[in-house]
Amino acid sequence: MSGRVQGKVAFVTGAARGQGRSHAVRLAEEGADIIAVDVCGPVSADSQIAPSTPADLAHTADLVKNLDRRIVTSQIDVRDYGALEAALISGVEQLGRLDIVVANAGIGNGGQTLDKTSDEDWDDMIGVNLTGVWKTVKAAVPHLLSSGNGGSIILTSSVGGLKPYPHTGHYIAAKHGVIGLMRTFAVELGQHFIRVNAVCPTNVNTPMFMNEGTMKLFRPDMENPGPDDLAVAAKFMHTLPIGWVEPIDISNAVLFLASDESRYITGLPVTVDAGSMLK
Repeated sequence: MSGRVQGKVAFVTGAARGQGRSHAVRLAEEGADIIAVDVCGPVSADSQIAPSTPADLAHTADLVKNLDRRIVTSQIDVRDYGALEAALISGVEQLGRLDIVVANAGIGNGGQTLDKTSDEDWDDMIGVNLTGVWKTVKAAVPHLLSSGNGGSIILTSSVGGLKPYPHTGHYIAAKHGVIGLMRTFAVELGQHFIRVNAVCPTNVNTPMFMNEGTMKLFRPDMENPGPDDLAVAAKFMHTLPIGWVEPIDISNAVLFLASDESRYITGLPVTVDAGSMLK
């Protein structure tokens, strides 16, 4: 099967690397042109995760172009509604339409209990992972409505949007909020044949998970844990005996939700979790 989103245009946030890049490339493989944005820089001053860069976003663009698809890129913080709005106006003018929205941009950090989480960490997490998702969809809806062709909106939540984990309470709160956004947008936009769903991954092999902070969070018993040490602990989260999934596993779910194969599916949190929700 090929061409599952042929002739459509997808807006993907957080597209410079990780899941966002994978989503953009997978949709392009199946025929979509891409409007891609990423902050390409640090979101908070004390993040332990190296930020994406302009070179990362340029590489995503090259990967899409190598598939003979068009792509329009912008460096944008999803907390900036005006910048999102401008990027979409420009992208739709160049590519002709908008059919798919993948509100993927997000950050991750942890280690503190909620009562010890700083105001700055809380504000950054909620600002990017929840408010940024709302602003992304808000900016995109007028273009979907004006086309009159319906559309598919996919929000990135998490298994942490469906159940709690300790020491990441601000992340858990934001991802639970994304599920609320998804369900409300689905109710409000359904009359226009605009479907809204969420993907809920477990751990994914991207820089947001594969970093020193996460490894120490999972293995506080070790001074300098590595990926193999992380895998031992992470396997306990899942029914299937793995520590994490790959970005393509999430992208395949995104593609299904973006395609007409899921034309009557809306308001659904789709878990790609190796059975994490069974535990």
